[in-house]
Amino acid sequence: MADHYLAIDIGGTKFAVGIVDDNGNLLRRAAVPTPQNTDPEVLWKTLQTLIDSIDYRSVRAVGVGTGGPMARNGDYISPLNIPAWRAFPIKARIAQHTQLPTLVDNDAKALALGEGWVGAARGIDNFIAMVVSTGVGGGIVLNGRLLDGDTGNAGHIGHIIVVPDGRLCVCGARGCLEAEASGTAIAAITGTPASKASLDIIERTGMLVGRAVAITANLLDLQLAVVAGSVALGFGETFFNAAQSTIDADCKIEFARGTKIRPAGLADAGPLIGAAAVARSA
Repeated sequence: MADHYLAIDIGGTKFAVGIVDDNGNLLRRAAVPTPQNTDPEVLWKTLQTLIDSIDYRSVRAVGVGTGGPMARNGDYISPLNIPAWRAFPIKARIAQHTQLPTLVDNDAKALALGEGWVGAARGIDNFIAMVVSTGVGGGIVLNGRLLDGDTGNAGHIGHIIVVPDGRLCVCGARGCLEAEASGTAIAAITGTPASKASLDIIERTGMLVGRAVAITANLLDLQLAVVAGSVALGFGETFFNAAQSTIDADCKIEFARGTKIRPAGLADAGPLIGAAAVARSA
């Protein structure tokens, strides 16, 4: 198993672990719901038990994808959708527990690495990968390199303002994409889970995601957005058509014309393959 990686995905809805080989194949996995608890040690114990439920002996390294924001190199994480963890030392905890080299990055940046490795962006040097799920995140690859930014949080498209003076976001701003188009936001707006959203809400969500992609493409000269997450993939063709129509309407400058939005290629394996790609990239 020397060419295998222990992949860990930390999300507001679930924790997941898996073993991924050096060809990007997810060999096995396990998951548990994220505890809704305010004690950080309760969450850590849950993750620790999950890690121990899978055979990770002799793997090369550990890769972790997590909601953000985080400190540079993932030494400390403060996921907006996991209130119990603020400046939580996740990297050191996992490294100490597994006794393996451990690398941590934002979950959407991890997805970008995975999609560029074996997914819908394979062979493409300039793209954004997005997760539209409980929250909204993103990772940007330019000239074949994943962008980190000053603190490692580059690409956080969930906090582009898409509705001026819109809903209050957990970050403190108003009208962020995450505050308007995430599963959490949709449930708050409609009073029902995103899985039961009406056609109008699905189209609105696609339009807002398309608006954010267009802003990013106009700024960074991108030609592709690949999108994963339970909301985007669950909303399906209607969502993607609405997003593409908005991109077409908003990307008028010559270099951004023709920007496409597509479903991510790794489906529900994407977060774990992306986490493995974080370890592999080192």
